Amino acid sequence: MSPANVGYQAPSVSVSSSLPKRKVDSSVLIVPVVNGDDNSAPKVLTSPFLDTKAVVEIEAALESLDAKGGAEQVTRVVVPSLPVSSVLAVGLGKQRDEYDADVIRRAAGAAARSLNGAETALTTLSDTDLSATVEGLILGAYRFADFRSEKTAPKDAGLRTITALTSAKGQNDVAQRAADIATAVATARDLVNTPPSHLFPDEFAKRAKALGEAAGLQVEILDEKSLEKAGYGGIIGVGKGSSRPPRLVRLTHKGAKRKGKKVALVGKGITFDTGGISIKPAANMHHMTSDMGGAAAVVATVVLAAKQKLPIDVIATVPMAENMPSATAQRPGDVLTQYGGVTVEVLNTDAEGRLVLADAIVRAGEDQPDYLIETSTLTGAQTVALGARTPGVMGSDEFRDRVADLSQRVGENGWPMPLPEELKEDLKSTVADLANVSGSRYAGMLVAGTYLREFVPEGVQWAHIDIAGPAYNSGGPWGYTGKGGTGVPTRTMFAVLEDIAANG
Repeated sequence: MSPANVGYQAPSVSVSSSLPKRKVDSSVLIVPVVNGDDNSAPKVLTSPFLDTKAVVEIEAALESLDAKGGAEQVTRVVVPSLPVSSVLAVGLGKQRDEYDADVIRRAAGAAARSLNGAETALTTLSDTDLSATVEGLILGAYRFADFRSEKTAPKDAGLRTITALTSAKGQNDVAQRAADIATAVATARDLVNTPPSHLFPDEFAKRAKALGEAAGLQVEILDEKSLEKAGYGGIIGVGKGSSRPPRLVRLTHKGAKRKGKKVALVGKGITFDTGGISIKPAANMHHMTSDMGGAAAVVATVVLAAKQKLPIDVIATVPMAENMPSATAQRPGDVLTQYGGVTVEVLNTDAEGRLVLADAIVRAGEDQPDYLIETSTLTGAQTVALGARTPGVMGSDEFRDRVADLSQRVGENGWPMPLPEELKEDLKSTVADLANVSGSRYAGMLVAGTYLREFVPEGVQWAHIDIAGPAYNSGGPWGYTGKGGTGVPTRTMFAVLEDIAANG
């Protein structure tokens, strides 16, 4: 894979202030509609790009099909007066003076998911919110078909070009930034969706290196011998049961002036998690292909930071291992030494993410960052507490709330959670400094956050984002989210980096 082709290849995006004068083959015009009054047919949202004749034709076609204008509902019709092959009406629900960005993003995503046979999408939705529309279209059009044979591969070419119609001037940079963000999310999705047979620690490290070098990042990779020598006991301990040894990848974006802010990113990269000796149930274990979702998002985010030339230093530290049961695997009751010297009694080998993350957090702390953001598919307890779509955000109170607020603004909906001091008592060990799990069935997500807090350097503002559910959609598609990897929380972390760059 050459540097030019590293990462997800998104549709090209352009901005226009008018519809084309001639018909564009294999094209669709996406038009937002709202619910009509008294259950009448949907009404086209007012647009400077559609004349009265076109609006009347669209609304008549929708009425003839008994179409609805509810949120994310789509109906495709033919409108002869317009220079496109078809028109796709996408619902926004009740008409409002303003629409939340994620309403637009999800409507665009729902539209893109239904664009079978269309290679070119034009949209007036972008005149409502250009950035959200571009993000939604690219992410809704996302496909992962790397392992499909000709028998089951998509028959059409998929969406190749997007023309965003907007009456505002000078919007090319806005559209390109949105396209870059969506492409980063899609790159993280690609990594998550690649099966563990093809994405193991060494291969993951190579892909991270290729992505980093293509973006101009400094790249460092530690193999198992270097990790052993340097004392990364958590990463080595988790990976020792696999025939495919662990790695630690470091990606550095230098964007700050001498006294600029420095941000550390850490992401859990367990390329497959059987649970080790504390083996998981067989049902749905295949979803553990997503256990490197945090690492995928971190890699994508630091690459995006470089592409956007953020004026801060961003250093990603990404531990990668495969957690397998074997004659060489660590056992419940073993004691390991984390990087930095803390000893840990491993009571449950399925609580492995915190072991590799603790090593990485200590190493990240040696860079003396102002902020540290760590993300991981860490605990099943996250889904019990918050469900499949809401990340739990823990950490330093002020920074935790800042991260959660920005996450909600970009539509990834992180929610702040506490780290009660008394939970540390549950992590006491009779033979080591810490145990890796508590003896209680309660507050599992918070206990994991409490464990990680022990390794964060004093004085560093930090946040831990648990994405056990949100990183992987095992249900049906919705909005701009298809089945499989979601790329969460790439947009959250990038929003935080931009906020730090702007406000410190």
